[in-house]
Amino acid sequence: MGIILGVLAIIVVLGLAFLMSNDKKNINYKGIGIMLLLQLLTTWFMFSTNIGQAIINGIAAGFNKLIEFGTKGVNFVVGGLMVEEGGSVFFFNVLLLIIFFATILSVLTYLRILPPIIKYFGGLISKITGLPRVESFNAVNSIFFGQSEALIAIRSQFHHLTANRLYIVSASAMGSVSASIVGAYLQMLPPEYVLVALPLNMFSALMLASIIAPVKVPKEEDKVDVKNVTNDKSIFEAMGNGALEGGKIALIVAAMLIAFIASLELVNWIISFSGLTLQELLGYVLYPIGILMGISPDEVLRAGSVMGTKIVTNEFVAMLEFQPMIAEMSEKTVGIVSVFLTSFANFSSIGIIAGTVKGIDSEKAVSVSGFGLKLLIGATLASILSATVVGLFL
Repeated sequence: MGIILGVLAIIVVLGLAFLMSNDKKNINYKGIGIMLLLQLLTTWFMFSTNIGQAIINGIAAGFNKLIEFGTKGVNFVVGGLMVEEGGSVFFFNVLLLIIFFATILSVLTYLRILPPIIKYFGGLISKITGLPRVESFNAVNSIFFGQSEALIAIRSQFHHLTANRLYIVSASAMGSVSASIVGAYLQMLPPEYVLVALPLNMFSALMLASIIAPVKVPKEEDKVDVKNVTNDKSIFEAMGNGALEGGKIALIVAAMLIAFIASLELVNWIISFSGLTLQELLGYVLYPIGILMGISPDEVLRAGSVMGTKIVTNEFVAMLEFQPMIAEMSEKTVGIVSVFLTSFANFSSIGIIAGTVKGIDSEKAVSVSGFGLKLLIGATLASILSATVVGLFL
């Protein structure tokens, strides 16, 4: 029964994207079918084979080691602060680690290790699916870098981007997460679900964006340039700039958490007369899709409230809310919700993407503002698709 519901959920998600499409005649059905098959194979391989499990455990162990190294740096700076026994400070224990991960990404970019890998992996996806190279490159790039950084990396190609192409690259940026904050996620959610969400969300965002805004690109315009991905002149400058960028991200996330959590409490106080919280209301709204995704009926209201919280606030607020529930819920529900939460699909991301595009090309920023809500819906559908695919194997 669970598999039947999951397949139905996939059909519903793809069907909704089809209804939103602005050019149904040019949808690349072959490419979409290939990407869906790749999602299923990836999930099966990572969850159902010994090699896949070993890879997940190896990557998780690697991240945990990096978290250890990062914690050494954090403790050196703030280790003298007194924290009650058994307690922790989220800003110190989780957010400050973003600085170390951002530094590593900056160094790997300066050493020209990441750019060629991203370019050629993106080229492989383009060749297999028939999608344009820029869109494919951006989808892979979005796994490693944040929304702003991923779009800035293709700024030299912006003059080629039509409204539909701009929608696809923006959807990829919103539908994924940055590797610099994956370390923070791993401390709040089961590692295997965070890690499998990275490739699944890449494919989901590409698939649904390609349905909603299909593109056909002339060969002479289908080029990717990764020569100017960094302006750093030395490895030490790369480390410094990476650390500063990571510090900025940590502070932004902290500021957003303060604002969103406080605002959530304010809204709950305002609607307290109804006897329900905003999270509970969102749980009822998402109840039907939660059932289709494979969440147990007795858990779907709580799970839906967490998923709804992520959409209206951000993934960190939702993860913090979900963390105490993990031990009480079934493995399938934990997996589905964890994968759903591992993306930037929320209202605040519309502003981040629009602001980034405005800094690159002010004229194209008008287009992004125009399809902002459509972008959020598409990215949310992508999160639902990824989570549903995972649910099929749990």
